Amino acid sequence: MVQSKSYTSLANRRQSSFFHNLPQAEPDIYYVGVDVGTGSARACLIDTNGIILGLSEKPIQRKELIPNYITQNSTEIWNAISYCVKSCIRDSAVDPNDIFGIGFDATCSLVAVSESSDEPESVGPDWQATQDNIILWMDHRAVKETEEINATGDKCLKYVGGQMSIEMELPKMKWLKNNKPGGIKDCKFYDLADFFAHKATGSETRSYCSVVCKQGFVPIGVDGSKEGWSREFLESIDMNELIEDDFRRLGGIPGKNGTYKTAGDIVGKLSKKAAEELGLTTECIVGSPVIDAYAGWVGTVAAKADIPSLIHEHNDNSIGTACGRLAAVAGTSTCHIAMTKEPCFVQGVWGPYKDVMAKGYWLAEGGQSITGQLLAHVLSIHPANHDLLKAAEQSNISKFDYLNTYLESLVTDKKVRSVVSLSKHMFFYGDFHGNRSPIADPRMKASIIGQSMDNSLEDLAIQYFGACEFIAQQTRQIVEEMEKGGHEIKCIFMSGGQCRNGLLMRLLADCTGLPIVIPRYIDAAVVFGSALLGAVAADQLVIEHCQDRSKRQEKLAKENPEPYKNLESHQDGVSSPYIAPSATSTTNLAHLAYAGPGSHHQLSQMTPIKDETDYFNQPTAANAEVKSEDDSEDEHGGALSFGSKQETQKGLSQKLQQLGLKPLTKSNSKTPGGLNESGALLWKIMQKMTGPGKVIHPSPEDHPDRRLLNAKYKVFLEQCYSQRKFRELVDGVEEENLKNANKK
Repeated sequence: MVQSKSYTSLANRRQSSFFHNLPQAEPDIYYVGVDVGTGSARACLIDTNGIILGLSEKPIQRKELIPNYITQNSTEIWNAISYCVKSCIRDSAVDPNDIFGIGFDATCSLVAVSESSDEPESVGPDWQATQDNIILWMDHRAVKETEEINATGDKCLKYVGGQMSIEMELPKMKWLKNNKPGGIKDCKFYDLADFFAHKATGSETRSYCSVVCKQGFVPIGVDGSKEGWSREFLESIDMNELIEDDFRRLGGIPGKNGTYKTAGDIVGKLSKKAAEELGLTTECIVGSPVIDAYAGWVGTVAAKADIPSLIHEHNDNSIGTACGRLAAVAGTSTCHIAMTKEPCFVQGVWGPYKDVMAKGYWLAEGGQSITGQLLAHVLSIHPANHDLLKAAEQSNISKFDYLNTYLESLVTDKKVRSVVSLSKHMFFYGDFHGNRSPIADPRMKASIIGQSMDNSLEDLAIQYFGACEFIAQQTRQIVEEMEKGGHEIKCIFMSGGQCRNGLLMRLLADCTGLPIVIPRYIDAAVVFGSALLGAVAADQLVIEHCQDRSKRQEKLAKENPEPYKNLESHQDGVSSPYIAPSATSTTNLAHLAYAGPGSHHQLSQMTPIKDETDYFNQPTAANAEVKSEDDSEDEHGGALSFGSKQETQKGLSQKLQQLGLKPLTKSNSKTPGGLNESGALLWKIMQKMTGPGKVIHPSPEDHPDRRLLNAKYKVFLEQCYSQRKFRELVDGVEEENLKNANKK
C-alpha cells in the first residue's frame, strides 16, 4: 500500500502539547463508534482520551438494477457492523465488559420494515428481493413525488432550505405508496441511523437529527408546530397512511406515543440479541444516533487549532462555542454543517434544524452532490487516464499526489507564475450530478470552457486542477450564501480523504479566505464522532463505575492483595495490531500519547514509525485487519467468533454483583444539572477527546493567486446562473413548439 507523504516530522509530533500533556486514560473504560457510509461499514474503539485503539472496515454492496434506482440490504449492513465491532475488540485486546457506550451514524437513507414482523420490506424495483429494503440517499427515482411535495409550498419546506430535495426520505415514501404492490399498509419507516438504534435496543425511539433533517418533522413549538408532524401537509400530498394512529409509522408524537432524542441522549441498553451479535454486553449504553455528516461535525469542530479567532473566543463551556465553526465532511459528496443560536434561513441550504445536536440550537446543512466522485470521474473519462495510472504506479505515489507534483513541474517548465496562473483559462463548472447547494437545482449539469483536442497528460492535469478549483469556488459560494442568511463563519473544519490533497486544501483556503483545519483522524473523523456519542450516553454510568471501582479497589486490597493485581488494566505491554506498514496509524497515536514518564506504553516497546505515517496523513484502514488462525466466519459472512457465548455476554452488572457492590445506574438516568439538555455534556466530551488539528491559513488578500481566484469566481458565478437562463430560453421555445404542434 502506498504511504502518504508526511506533513510533520516524528520529532515535531512528539513535542506536540497534545501528546505531551495527555493524562492517563481510565484503565477499564472504552467506547465504540459505528459509521455506515455509502460503500462500507466501519467501527472504532476509543479510550477516555479519544485515542483510537481499534479500527475496522468492511465493504457493503449497493444495487442499481435501473439507472437512479439504488438500493441496499439492512441485514447485510448489520452483519458488516457486527464484524467490524468484533474486529475492533479483538485487535485492541479490550474486554467487552469494559465497553460502556456505543454510538451509530449512517447515510440519510430510507429503511422500510414490516410492522407485523419487524422484517425487511422490499423497496423495488425488484419486488421479490425482500432483503433489499433500503433506498439509498443518492437514489433519484422520486422525481415526480419531489415536485408534488414542493408544489404544496407548505411552511415545513422553509426548514429544509425552501424545498425538499430528491435525496430526502419523504419523496421516497411517497414513491413507495405509488409503486409498491399492496402499498405501504404493513410498512414502518426509519432513517438508516435510527434503524440501527432500533436494531440495537428494540426501541422505537427516533432521533431529532434524522426526522428533522430528512423527513419533514418540525419540532414542537417551532412555527406553531404542535405534534412535530403536520397532518395538513401529509394530507395535501396524499400520504394519509403516515397519519394513522398518531403517525405511528414515522415514530409517533413526542410525549404521546413517540420518543425523540437529541444527539448522544440515552436510547437504552443493548438487547441480548444485539449484544451477542456485536460482541458486547447488555450493560452497554446506546447513544441517540446522527446522520453521518453530523457525526463528522461532532468529531472535528472541537479540535484544538492555532487560529486567533478560536484561541481568543469566549468559551462558556456551552455547545454554543461551536457556532461559527463550519464542518465540511467530504467523501463521495461533501456536507457543510454549521450551528447557530438563532434560526438562519438560507435558500438552497437545508435547515435551519432545531434540537438535532442540542436543545435550543439550530443547524444548517449545505452540500455538494459530488466532490470525491467528481475528481474520480474527471480522471476516468480523460484519454490520458491510463498514462496517469502508470506514471503514479511507477512513482509509488497516489494519482492525486502525482498530478499535484506534475502541475508544479509544469509551472517550472512553462515559466509561469504559479499553478493557478497555469490554469487561468480553464473555467470548470462541475455540477455533473445536479446542485444541492446553494441553488438546489437537480437539473444542473457541468460546463467546461477551455477544452481543446489535446489528449495528453498535461491536459488531464489542467482539467483536474479545474475540478479542484470548482470544489473550492462552490464552497465559497455556499459560505457566502450562509453568511448572507446570518451565519458568521470563522473557519472550516475538514474531514475525509480529501484532506490529504494539499492542492485542494490550499485552494479551499484561498477561495474562501478562511482557515482550513485538518483533523487528527483524517479517515476516521466520522466514526470517531459516533464513538463520542456513545461516551456522552454512558457518562453517568461511567461516573458511577469509577466510584464503585474505587470502593472495589479498597475492598479487594484489604481482603486479598495478590489477586487484586489481576484486575489491573490488561493493556500493559499489549502490542498494537496496527504496526504493519499497510495499516492505519491510529494506534501509533496511542503509543505517542502514552509514551510519557510513568506510562506503561514505553517508547522502547514501539515499532519504529516512519515519517511518512504522520497523524495528519493516515492511510485507510481498509487493509488494516489481520486475522489470526483462530478466527472464523459464521453463516452471516464474516462475524468473528469470540468463543463461549456465556463468557462473552457476562454483564458488567453481574461482575459487580459478585463483588457485593450495587448495580450501575439504569439507562434512563439523567446527567446531574441537566448538562445533556443544553448540549454542555456533548461539548465537554468533544473538547476533551477531539485532540489537535493542522491549520492551513489563506494567503494574504493581495496575493496574486487570491486576486486571480477572485476574478475567476466571477466567471464561476456566471457559468452557474447563465446555465439556468439558457435552459429557460430553450424550454420556452420548446413549449411554444409543442403548443403549435398540438394545434395542427
